[in-house]
Amino acid sequence: MKRWVWVLAMAISGCASVSDINQTPPTLSVISGKKPQEYANCLSGKLSGSRGALQVEPRKEGYRVIVPQSLSAAPAAVFYIDERSGGSSIKLHEQMSNNPLRPQDVRKAGEACISG
Repeated sequence: MKRWVWVLAMAISGCASVSDINQTPPTLSVISGKKPQEYANCLSGKLSGSRGALQVEPRKEGYRVIVPQSLSAAPAAVFYIDERSGGSSIKLHEQMSNNPLRPQDVRKAGEACISG
């Protein structure tokens, strides 16, 4: 019985869209000394081993980076990277932001790219 609950939970969680993810509170909100393009490139490098290709979309003041799920192309997280004087401000919205068991690779990559 417990397996079916987990399978059902995973199936339901895979149906989120970018607009659904944007409704979740940010799980990371920081300022970096890197320019938005540098930060987006760093994310791509850090997540290339655990995720598929990131979707980097230019915006008026920076970039929106859509991170796919590990096993599908559906979105799992969205980074908003906006230019500010001397660097950028970053906000991360994750699909399962209220689930303590969610994969931590996206958040860890976001934190590692702040200064390193």
